[in-house]
Amino acid sequence: MFDEIPKLDCLIRCPHYERRCKIRAPCCNEIFDCRHCHNDAKNALEIDPRDQHDLPRHDIQKVICSLCSTEQDVQQNCINCGVCMGKYFCAQCKFFDDDVSKNQYHCDECGICRIGGKDNFFHCKTCGCCHSKMMKDSHRCVERAMHHNCPVCFEYLFDTLSNITVLPCGHTIHLECVKEMEQHYRYSCPVCSKSICDMTKLWRKLDQEIASTPMPAIYQNKLVWILCNDCGANSHVQFHIVGNKCQSCESYNTRQTRGGPTNSCSSEMAEMMI
Repeated sequence: MFDEIPKLDCLIRCPHYERRCKIRAPCCNEIFDCRHCHNDAKNALEIDPRDQHDLPRHDIQKVICSLCSTEQDVQQNCINCGVCMGKYFCAQCKFFDDDVSKNQYHCDECGICRIGGKDNFFHCKTCGCCHSKMMKDSHRCVERAMHHNCPVCFEYLFDTLSNITVLPCGHTIHLECVKEMEQHYRYSCPVCSKSICDMTKLWRKLDQEIASTPMPAIYQNKLVWILCNDCGANSHVQFHIVGNKCQSCESYNTRQTRGGPTNSCSSEMAEMMI
């Protein structure tokens, strides 16, 4: 009965997955292509905020076969026509996907399915998420690293469908959000302000710019205290409008914390500079 190869015209391709079934959302008793389709529809701007809601993956109890329309409990093969509703199936996550090229796997410690192949990832107990094995001995642990919203677009990262990258500081962010930041010449982590890449070449250019841009006489002896966002060191440096260089790691990713007395500035001008 179940040996016949089903016709492929029953394959459902929503913006998120390929599968041969739909789901019934127990929260509103409506039918959707997948859980994310439900969430997109029920959190749209035109929906009353009081009615907006998400469907937790584990709450799904019923699926509808797209070949014979039989509604049934969650399982990989239809109880009526035998069609495989998803080549990848996870009974724990109530999840189907016919596109197995993603190398899906279930992480027991994350409690959800991930993509990329189980052999290529490890679960960090401190970070509370899976990382590439290439990072196993080098990543900086941040407690519950992905159990928060992306600091740029505010989408919850733990179960996002978009690619995520781990910054050198250990904070996580959507890869596309990082690219958008770089298009706007933002090269520091939105969470901790540390540089997100090697900035040495830019720092040397700033050295040259400062050397060729002398400050007016009234500012030449102006000293300020700075805090380095990269190494955390405090420095007492000569103020320059282009940038203030950390005396410890030579980074210009610094912030002025307070000004200091100068011989050339009036007290009024010094207050304006602090």
